[in-house]
Amino acid sequence: METNAPARRKLILRAVRIVWHSSPALALANVFLLLVQGVLPVAGLYLLKLTVDSLQGLATGEGGPAFGHVALLIGLMGAAALLGALASSLSSLVSNVQARVVTDRMQDVLHERSVSVDLSYYEDSRFHDTLHRAQTEGPYRPTSIVNGLVRSLQELVSLLAMTGLLLTFHWAVALVLVAAAAPGTLVRMRYARELWTWKMDRTETERRAWYEHWLMTSTAHAKELRLFGLGDFFRERYRDLRALLRKEMMGMAKRRALSELGAQGSATVLVYGSLAFIAWRALSGTISIGDVVMYFQAFQRGLGSLRGLLNSIAGLYEDSLYLSSLYDFLGMRPDIASPDAPAPFTGSGDCGISFRGITFGYPGTGEAVLRDLDLEVLPGETLALVGANGSGKTTLVKLLCRLYDPDRGRIGIGGVALRDLDLVELRSHISVVFQDFARYQLSARENIAIADTGAMEDLPRVRGAAATAGMDDLLSALPEGYETRLGKWFKGGTELSDGEWQKMALARAFFRSADIVVLDEPTASLDARSEREVFRRFSELAGGRTALLISHRFSSVRICDRIAVLDGGRIAELGTHQDLMRLGGLYAEMYSISAEAYDRS
Repeated sequence: METNAPARRKLILRAVRIVWHSSPALALANVFLLLVQGVLPVAGLYLLKLTVDSLQGLATGEGGPAFGHVALLIGLMGAAALLGALASSLSSLVSNVQARVVTDRMQDVLHERSVSVDLSYYEDSRFHDTLHRAQTEGPYRPTSIVNGLVRSLQELVSLLAMTGLLLTFHWAVALVLVAAAAPGTLVRMRYARELWTWKMDRTETERRAWYEHWLMTSTAHAKELRLFGLGDFFRERYRDLRALLRKEMMGMAKRRALSELGAQGSATVLVYGSLAFIAWRALSGTISIGDVVMYFQAFQRGLGSLRGLLNSIAGLYEDSLYLSSLYDFLGMRPDIASPDAPAPFTGSGDCGISFRGITFGYPGTGEAVLRDLDLEVLPGETLALVGANGSGKTTLVKLLCRLYDPDRGRIGIGGVALRDLDLVELRSHISVVFQDFARYQLSARENIAIADTGAMEDLPRVRGAAATAGMDDLLSALPEGYETRLGKWFKGGTELSDGEWQKMALARAFFRSADIVVLDEPTASLDARSEREVFRRFSELAGGRTALLISHRFSSVRICDRIAVLDGGRIAELGTHQDLMRLGGLYAEMYSISAEAYDRS
């Protein structure tokens, strides 16, 4: 990862563009208000000098302006102070709004990238590290960079003005400003990089701690956590991880505190030495009391401005380090994408599926799940895929949906290769229920209609899909009918049983007007009666559509036109139930075992 000066400048400029595009008006307002705050202290300081000199003249009787003039100066000082307070309040408001706008914008960008990258990214721990860093640092760092740049400009304006005043007194005092502020800034920059390096190295440890926290607080593991008494086990693991992180963080904090103490000590000596020099010049009669006040204030404010400027620069350096993680994530691009000139989808009239010479292994495993697999699914045919766990049934479906591309071979629909089709259009013609289906904490209507968001308000169609899945009566009887929120994450939610959730997933599949329907273990949580009813309705619904059914329940697969048996990543047997039983091979053996298990139950 590049962290040299040119690379950091590119990161900072990119952050500026992000903030500017999020809200140009807010960005301009913020710059203007911060510049006003940078100029006003100089005006106030000069008015203070004039006031003190006028008062000194009146007090010593040496003549000078009347008290009315002094009162005018005090009034102008008060007006400048009020204007500064107004600018500060408005700046705080604008910065607050801008930070929220940019944060929401960055969250949207993160979400867009998260849902667009290939599924394979989520099976790589390095991706999860990058995603964690982007989610943690990304939303607020661009705003921090722009605010740092504006603050730098504000502090620079004040610093130049104060330095100009001090140069009229003595060049050495202006030089002391730099000597007093520089060490602390160098300390901050040094430890900013050390902290960043530590966070890069400990990202996975942070994620492991978060995972232990999630295990103890999520509903997904609540039953087993209590049944197996795992609370203390995971609490101890979480405490150990946090203790390790805390120990290392405290070590860095201690080293930084000692370094900052040394820098602050040297700065203190320089500051008070300069103030003593100003006081000596006053006692020797070289400057007036008003000059003393002005130079004292100019030195203190100049030192504050220089420290602010250098700290802003150090902050920009720190922010640029963390932004590199955000841009690493945003730079990820999916390998699976639509072609520049996609071929037209053939439509429902010819949705036969061909798998030819398919070889595929999941990234990073080095082992093929499918090996030179050949299979033809005829248009309008209902084909069952059976086989032992790990034989490649679900993998075949993922390849059909282009969640992955095969390492070798060609998959086609209606004679057109999947790679030649528009990705969004392809997936819109396929309706799938995976065995690890989602349970959305949304209303019952949204849970079903989410399969086709363009028809989200079509309640008759929603109810039709629910009826096909055997859920209409249950959903209609809920407290708010189809508008009842499902799940218990939010107020007023109603929880469903595992079997009812599975029927909801089936209703989603039935809701989508797709040419190809895929059901992956669609009745694993259903009782025998519900299973029989679902498959009866599925047979009616699938009429004219090409359908794939994955199931370990051989009583279900008998309804299919043909059955394909996968073994060792290949099609071992293919035919009707009767054909395969007469063959007396792997299917017949699995069917007999299944029947014996059913008889014993």
